[in-house]
Amino acid sequence: MQLVPYSERISSVAPSAIREILKVTQDPTVISFAAGNPATESFPAKEFSDIISKILAEEPGVALQYGISEGYLPLRNTLKKRLLDKYGIGRSFDDTIIVTGGQQGIEITAKTLINERDTLVCEEPSFIGALNAFRSFNVTLKSSPVEPDGMDMDKLEDILKNDNKVKLVYVIPTFQNPSGRVMSLEKRKQLLDLADRYNFMILEDNPYYDLRYEGEVVPTIKSLDENGRVIYCGSFSKVLAPGIRVGYVTAPDWMISKLTVAKQLSDVHTNLLMQMVIYHYLEEVGLDRQIEKIIKINRKKRDLMLEGLEASCGDFMHIEKPEGGLFLWATLPEGFDGMRLCKIAGQYKIAAVPGSSFCVNDYDIYPAIRLNFSLPTHEQIEKGCAYFGKACEAYQKEMR
Repeated sequence: MQLVPYSERISSVAPSAIREILKVTQDPTVISFAAGNPATESFPAKEFSDIISKILAEEPGVALQYGISEGYLPLRNTLKKRLLDKYGIGRSFDDTIIVTGGQQGIEITAKTLINERDTLVCEEPSFIGALNAFRSFNVTLKSSPVEPDGMDMDKLEDILKNDNKVKLVYVIPTFQNPSGRVMSLEKRKQLLDLADRYNFMILEDNPYYDLRYEGEVVPTIKSLDENGRVIYCGSFSKVLAPGIRVGYVTAPDWMISKLTVAKQLSDVHTNLLMQMVIYHYLEEVGLDRQIEKIIKINRKKRDLMLEGLEASCGDFMHIEKPEGGLFLWATLPEGFDGMRLCKIAGQYKIAAVPGSSFCVNDYDIYPAIRLNFSLPTHEQIEKGCAYFGKACEAYQKEMR
């Protein structure tokens, strides 16, 4: 029995649809195309085991002690060098802190910048974890559609012209979650120009950037940032392992100082042992070899799922081929609902995520679904695509 009411901040926030779906996938008979999980076989378990043993033998007093909120200094320094050398990220006015996964980077950015009833603009559709974090701060959420080449900048400017309370624009410009689309270089430059003209900050969420399977690399927005408009959020979840919960934020130093305070309110500091493990991994093993391994695994799975879905239900829904990332985005014919299709797929022991879960108004009918190809095995992909085709057939019969 609930004795006192919830806070206004949390009472309107629903559980993550994806987290709820993952509970269903605990059933071993369910094939999950729903998660955002990387391939389990890509985890560097042996290397981690060796590094952890060495750290606990030689530096237990450091690894198991409290650390500073900004993060383990050797890791921060190594990471700053990698970001600058490989991606051109990091100006003289920037600094980098370690956070507990990319989700914390998103949450503390909103906590630091947004007052209640300020306006935050995101892509439509967008990452459900970010949307829920923003909702918890009672912001006014507005959205601009994700076109094939990224956020609709004309729609964004219309919002900016009519709303002087926009303080933050949130984007996933590379292999966007859930659509898998990539924002063009032209639009990245447009976004920076709008930020200068209308005085807002950009939160660039970039966990999938390295997972490119084909096509030309597009520079990060942060690498183009000359005026300190971009807060860059990265993560080791998709290139090492999500369970370690280590991410990072690179932003102007005036933001970093307050982000650090916001982080202290949540968890004091990120797991120090895991920070040390990542530092030694970067220095002694190297991340690029691991990324190449993941790309090889994921490209095969992506192509296998595309082939399977095209064969089983390609005449019913349009399935986009992403150049990278972890997801396929499938659009249904007009009048069909992604939520209903996912419920029918569940009857065939297939889990997927309805497109409406990624929308500002997540209760609206939305004719799309998101499918993950990185987690399931090749056998599960082949079997799951066949069953998904049966679910599509059942839905079409239902609508006749």
